[in-house]
Amino acid sequence: MRLQISPTSAHVRTVRLVTTAVARRTGLPDSVLDVIRLAVGEACSRAVSLHQAYAPGEMITVLLEDEGKFVVTVCDSAPAGAQTGHTDPLEFLAGVDSAEQRDSDLMPSGLGMAVIDGLVDDLEIAPASSGPGTVVRMSWPLAAQV
Repeated sequence: MRLQISPTSAHVRTVRLVTTAVARRTGLPDSVLDVIRLAVGEACSRAVSLHQAYAPGEMITVLLEDEGKFVVTVCDSAPAGAQTGHTDPLEFLAGVDSAEQRDSDLMPSGLGMAVIDGLVDDLEIAPASSGPGTVVRMSWPLAAQV
């Protein structure tokens, strides 16, 4: 399945819901669905933040595959090495007054990648094959392989 979203926070929630529904149909256990939901949310929030800063007119692409394993790929179009407004997570959190702000798309993009890395055992991060951007590929073994 291929999803293309504009860089808005509301679409991150939609991608999380669709991804979780597709993953559930593969037979993955609920504990893995929770991890998938979190990892996909982080990857999409990172892409949205970068697009809002560097490529607001470009769409973000999310690919869902279930051939042998469940794979989610999030492709952004931001320049290589681009960062969101804050680069130091501790500096960012020091100025945060509420949980809503903490969960906002203003989080440093490096922090999102660290969270994804902690959630996903099979993670690949690579430059886009054509043009600017980054490809974040996450995969989980299907239930029969767990």
